[in-house]
Amino acid sequence: MSELYALPEGWEWKKLGDITKTTSGGTPKRNEKSYWNGQIGWLKSGELNDAHIMHVEEYITEVGLQKSSAKLFPKGTLLIAMYGATVGKLGILDIETTTNQAICGILNDKNLFETKYMFYFLRNIRNKMLIDSTGGAQPNLSQTYIKNLDIPLPPLQEQKRIVAKLDSLFAKIDQAIALHQQNIDEADALMGSVLNEVFGELEENYAIDNIGNMIEVLTDYHSNGAYKTLKANVELLDEENYALMIRATDLEHRTYTKNVKFITEKAYNFMSKSKVYGGEIILPKIGTIGNVYFMPYLERPISLAMNLFMIRCSDNVDNKYLYSFLKSPKGHTEILSRANGAVTKTITKDAVKSIKLPLPPLKTQQKTVQYLDQLSQKTETLKQVQQEKMQSLIALKASILDRAFRGEL
Repeated sequence: MSELYALPEGWEWKKLGDITKTTSGGTPKRNEKSYWNGQIGWLKSGELNDAHIMHVEEYITEVGLQKSSAKLFPKGTLLIAMYGATVGKLGILDIETTTNQAICGILNDKNLFETKYMFYFLRNIRNKMLIDSTGGAQPNLSQTYIKNLDIPLPPLQEQKRIVAKLDSLFAKIDQAIALHQQNIDEADALMGSVLNEVFGELEENYAIDNIGNMIEVLTDYHSNGAYKTLKANVELLDEENYALMIRATDLEHRTYTKNVKFITEKAYNFMSKSKVYGGEIILPKIGTIGNVYFMPYLERPISLAMNLFMIRCSDNVDNKYLYSFLKSPKGHTEILSRANGAVTKTITKDAVKSIKLPLPPLKTQQKTVQYLDQLSQKTETLKQVQQEKMQSLIALKASILDRAFRGEL
């Protein structure tokens, strides 16, 4: 660590490499069939979950272990992901297994430290490791970096006491977090139940029709021209520019200023068939089929990104009414039943148009929307309170960890 702090009596700073050995794994050649589908576990970095590892998804053979760069790690080994999206993720092996080259194993053969103590410490400095990670295409940590980490090391018995204290406190905090998450899930379930009940009653009293007969516009990015034409006229920009290119990730996280994409005024005008003004219904056409978004009014030029459909309703249909139906469990089922693909789901314009729902008079639609909006606002307020409590508990865990490695626990 760049700035060492004073430690309690009996503690000392140690380089991780001075108290343990580290080594990485390897991946047997995929095209060697004799290397795979054996009895020896092979762990991928994506399986690290900041917890004990008790099983793996893939297995290699004895031949694969002997004739490749794969290494067998013993039970109790502490693992850390060294690069990619999971960099800094941790795991403690409860099984013997091999791992890939994206994982560093931290061994503890001489029992110079409590493995769970080291686990908690590395978890505590993960943000620093992420900042320190380097690499062009993806972040990465080297074994040299890991070996040079400064560890505040108390006597072994004190390490065990700290681990026991952290285990106890975190178990209680995690239980409280789980209860808050349960409250959020129950609020979502209640809202879904109400939506189904409302649209179930409407089905009994009004005619059922297709979305295709209710909409004025159903468009997407590729409505503006062929692939080559679009590529020649539209370039996504990271820097602020004339128009925002709205993507599913922006709508999902409700962030419209950070990590967003832009296009020039010329590109925006070229994309005339997919301009977004606010109040439209937007849904993915590939991947996360079933997600539905209501476009907010952002008071700036906006264009629709790829892999999304945008819907504007005709004058006799309230956009929010159709959105509410598509957000309901009934609507979700209608969407998914029309999706294609076993692994990557897709949906076509014609499939969207064929979705059926009840169509009452416009005034009834508006009253339905008003009722559902009021209930949704109450539900979102409840969820926000629960989420804030969860964030406070997560912050408490971070504070406890920091105190633990300063000898204040």
